Amino acid sequence: MPGVKHSRQRDALLNNLRLRYDHPTAEELYMSLKSEMPNISLGTIYRNLNLLSDDGTILKISDGGVDHFDAHTHEHYHMLCTECKHVYDVDMPVIEGLNEQAQKYVNGTVNAHFLLFNGVCENCQNKK
Repeated sequence: MPGVKHSRQRDALLNNLRLRYDHPTAEELYMSLKSEMPNISLGTIYRNLNLLSDDGTILKISDGGVDHFDAHTHEHYHMLCTECKHVYDVDMPVIEGLNEQAQKYVNGTVNAHFLLFNGVCENCQNKK
């Protein structure tokens, strides 16, 4: 976290997020941390998540409504279930050369890409 001061609450939030692969929302992280830090507020969670995502320490995955967070910042892809709104990692190889392909269409510099698939997850499909 370059340039970001450490705090007990921020460190606990980041540690919690690093142990998870479920792409939680701020509210889910708040509920997870409240038992060990009863004085933490939802506002503190939101402020710290925004700070950590702004500096690139974590990823913010937005579905246009609720934001989901991921501490695993290596290049990988996600799928948003349009039914249950959960975000899942997509276990597929990173598309080599995609940044270079996009560069041909961009006035500027492409450094990275973020790919979010939309669809229906297996759990929601099985409910139908």
